[in-house]
Amino acid sequence: MFTIAPQSSSGAGHVVYLHGGSYVFQIDPLHWKLIARLVRATGTTFTVPIMPLAPDGRASVVVDRAASIVQSVVADVGAENVSVMGDSSGGGMAMAVSMELRDRKLPPLRSIVLIAPWLDISGTDPMLAEIAPRDPWLAVPGTHAAGALYRAELDESDWRVSPIHGDLTGLAPITVFTGTRDLVHADALRLRDRAQKEGIALDFHVGEGMIHDYPLLPIPEAAEARSVIERAITR
Repeated sequence: MFTIAPQSSSGAGHVVYLHGGSYVFQIDPLHWKLIARLVRATGTTFTVPIMPLAPDGRASVVVDRAASIVQSVVADVGAENVSVMGDSSGGGMAMAVSMELRDRKLPPLRSIVLIAPWLDISGTDPMLAEIAPRDPWLAVPGTHAAGALYRAELDESDWRVSPIHGDLTGLAPITVFTGTRDLVHADALRLRDRAQKEGIALDFHVGEGMIHDYPLLPIPEAAEARSVIERAITR
């Protein structure tokens, strides 16, 4: 577990960042670059757990342990100063961890920031067939196989692996980034629709023509997304 802090203490808050990689790939330099930029821009401290990868890292264990990491940070600085952030599979984990913390009766966190969140590992959304030909990065067979390794003994609809099926009530304000050429855009749209129907606070940002994890990439649209993220984790 790594802690990335500003050179001088600013008291701006604390983020626990859960990295993507389909639960089977390790943290990438793009993750570290994003975190470094956000630390410099906001004075926020980041805690970055390096989770065990599937199949050794099973959802039934990893979600519980990740929630305990966030809970320990909350004990140190207070829930109102803590955000959970994740991209791709880490975005799905961030949602599941937030639900677990709510069920542990912790107060709502400052914010939940989801970049291209993977919220349903089943690969059954009808919209996937429309998006898949335009996604240069992800494909349903590969993501479904990775999700199966991560879920292990859990059902595909279990909220720990497919948090789109979980209860959204009582969570912190959620900020979402999604690209229209991203396979998991279908998941983000379902989350948006559920949030609207259930009256859940959701700040939703669509990158037209953007691919998976676009806020991590060296493109102008990523800089715009980072500005939104900075506000979400410091509000």
